[in-house]
Amino acid sequence: MSIDLILGTAGHIDHGKTSLVKALTGIDTDRLPEEKLRGITIELGFAWLELGDVRLGIVDVPGHERFVRNMLAGATGIDLALLVVAADDSVKPQTREHLEILRLLGIEYGVIALTKCDLPDPNWVDLVEEEVRDLVRGTFLEKAPLVRTSVVSGTGLDELRVALAAAARQAIQSPRCQRLEEPFRLAIDRSFTIAGHGTVVTGSISSGRVRVGDELVVEPGGIRVRVRGLHNHDQPAEELHRGQRAAINLAGIHHDEIRRGHELASPGHLMPSRLLTVRLQLLPDAPRPLRHRSRVRCHLGTAELMAHVLLLDEDRLQPAGTAPAQLRLSEPAVAVWGQPFVIRSESPVQTIGGGHVLDPQAQRQPRRDAEVLSQLEALASAEPTARAGAAVFFSGLREWEPADLARTAGITRPDIVVAQLEKAGILARLPISPTRSVRVHRQVLDALYRRIEVLLDKEHRRHPLGNLLDRSRLANRLAYLGPPPLIDALLESMRDTGRLVLTARGVALPGRGPQLSTNEQKLLEQIVAAYRQAGYQPPSIEQLQSATPRNQAAVPQLVALAASDGLLVEIAPGMYLHADVLAQLRATLTEHLADGGLTVSQIREILGVSRKYAVPICEFLDRIGFTRREGDVRHLAQR
Repeated sequence: MSIDLILGTAGHIDHGKTSLVKALTGIDTDRLPEEKLRGITIELGFAWLELGDVRLGIVDVPGHERFVRNMLAGATGIDLALLVVAADDSVKPQTREHLEILRLLGIEYGVIALTKCDLPDPNWVDLVEEEVRDLVRGTFLEKAPLVRTSVVSGTGLDELRVALAAAARQAIQSPRCQRLEEPFRLAIDRSFTIAGHGTVVTGSISSGRVRVGDELVVEPGGIRVRVRGLHNHDQPAEELHRGQRAAINLAGIHHDEIRRGHELASPGHLMPSRLLTVRLQLLPDAPRPLRHRSRVRCHLGTAELMAHVLLLDEDRLQPAGTAPAQLRLSEPAVAVWGQPFVIRSESPVQTIGGGHVLDPQAQRQPRRDAEVLSQLEALASAEPTARAGAAVFFSGLREWEPADLARTAGITRPDIVVAQLEKAGILARLPISPTRSVRVHRQVLDALYRRIEVLLDKEHRRHPLGNLLDRSRLANRLAYLGPPPLIDALLESMRDTGRLVLTARGVALPGRGPQLSTNEQKLLEQIVAAYRQAGYQPPSIEQLQSATPRNQAAVPQLVALAASDGLLVEIAPGMYLHADVLAQLRATLTEHLADGGLTVSQIREILGVSRKYAVPICEFLDRIGFTRREGDVRHLAQR
């Protein structure tokens, strides 16, 4: 079985990267007229190298400090690196910076090539080799083979091919190279048009497979496209996969709608966000500490974005330090859990650090919050169940599917992990419809319960004479959490666990009822007695207040309390009947309606009331299904 991987060059300007690639492959990666004229690489160049069962797609990057942004775009998606150092010039600033970038991007395998070894004295070459070994000590290249080469004489080229093939066989065992069965993803590094074909994009495939005819999505933007054609190193193909360079002819999008930094992916795999939660590392030689809210250049995939760094556990990050943080991006970008990134200072521009994405679709997190920091530690762990649980914690009340954990926690077998979380009681289900439920982390649910209890406690204090608080009012106060079905599911869950009392009329904390003084208790009894005595012609609340010499403000609340206790029944807004009077009313009308229907006028005469009371009484009886109206006549709804 052949091995397909991406090799990226790295090294200082004029150290012979492009010449070495040409000597190895026969391909000149400098394609722009300006590159030919100036003799330096400005943009990314591409070539390929067949080494028996190993096929390397090569990305040749520029070495000039002005084009490090292009180098970073090319380094995205590479599997192994070729660090190039000129024997006549030794280690230079971009040698160091490129090495740091490769380390920050998580590259684990590579080869070192000393170029131009035909120019200096052999003793000088020995000194340069020693300096290079000092440079890479403690990095992924510490034990990498170092090959002395010359493109003029051909020295070392065969040895370099052997070393590259061996490094590729090592790299193929790493987790990043085992992503053939994951959703398709390609970070776009070039976009152009070809006459008669339309839009073409190129990039390194970081996961999955793509076939002619596949439907894909360009993100950010969610633009649906179809694959019209595929090329790998100028050869047409029906299918390409992870580890290969791809040129993809797209239908459904104009060239002007795509730029470097966009990504091509399977539908639903990537979700744009302007906020990322990350594990951030500052380089040891960073010129100064990184302050909270510092503005930096963030290189993510092939995108370069301005970002503000929001430190979550401290006010400044010292050189060589590591800390949890959030990156507030200048525009939406896409990422997955574990994806590396690099940050560079705004001015002067230099690489100062980088890290890995923890939450690619983050919400704003509070600073110095012990629970949040603990969950971030779990999200950064090597244990899949811990990562998945933390990812669900940060999802809050958002709906998610097990497949999403591939993006949010790097989980390869999500169904098994979700079952483990449910068995451990870490996940709870909130049913929001007969066929739909939301899985919520138990700590998130408990925090919401406490928040609702605090809100109810405040409402109870504000309305000390109330028995039940208005349910719709509470739902409005909680609307920021989500749609009404989700709020209802939260309240019902609290009811089922005994944390609140929930009825059709209202909601209350257990054991929290009206706290009546002696005078208020007497006034309540007087109000109830007044309704009983008034019969079918109940007083208005204003009339009750006028008849009350003291504590008139308590009358509406006491009336509502009597209604919530079932002593009074509200038949129209602000109009109540005593419960016993209503029972007597139903019995009286049942007797009179037994022989046929009655008009409002006839009911008014039977009850001995005016239309002011008869009309709302009749409408109430219609609403509760006691009577049925046919024209102007009312009949018993059921005999």
